[in-house]
Amino acid sequence: MVGHATASLGFEGVTGQVKFDSHVLSVLTTAVDAVNRLTAGYALGQPVDAPTGEGKAAAVAEALSADGRPRPRVSAADAEVLVGVAVRMREIFEATHAGDLDQAAAGVNALLIDTSARPQLDKADGRWNLHFHGPDTTLAKGWAAGWAAGLAIAMGSDLAGRLGVCAAPYCDRVFVDESKNSRRRFCSPQCQSRVKAAAHRARAR
Repeated sequence: MVGHATASLGFEGVTGQVKFDSHVLSVLTTAVDAVNRLTAGYALGQPVDAPTGEGKAAAVAEALSADGRPRPRVSAADAEVLVGVAVRMREIFEATHAGDLDQAAAGVNALLIDTSARPQLDKADGRWNLHFHGPDTTLAKGWAAGWAAGLAIAMGSDLAGRLGVCAAPYCDRVFVDESKNSRRRFCSPQCQSRVKAAAHRARAR
């Protein structure tokens, strides 16, 4: 399977923790990693550049294995397509984070159209799963369609606000908020610690 997303997103467990459907969480995990690996900006207080040349395919392969699946072989052509999709997904995360759900939804709809995402039942390991690509789809088209569908499922639920951008200074890495009460603000514990340390120094002064 080169890309997939199922039809349900998640629910609130008895502790208030968000429980994402495993297939959708897998798609969103790779989407987040793709945005963070393949787009320029800031991470942990330092500027980061988008990968170039042969580094594009390697970075895309890393992103596609972010959920634990084997690292695929990625062609230069597939890498070029998925880097472009990552840039568009960043715009969707940023719009959602800013509370502009209309703009985010428009971006997702455009991705759905451009990737020809369509629901289809595929059988694997004795069970049927809902995927959003054809059986003969290329790696790039399959993943692009899966990412578009995963974001659409998130946007079409009451968990749309769970797509976030790090609030730490000089960091714009994205994340999916699985925390209780949707209170996550940072992409990583490192950025959270940076902000706490800066606040502590400010109080000391």
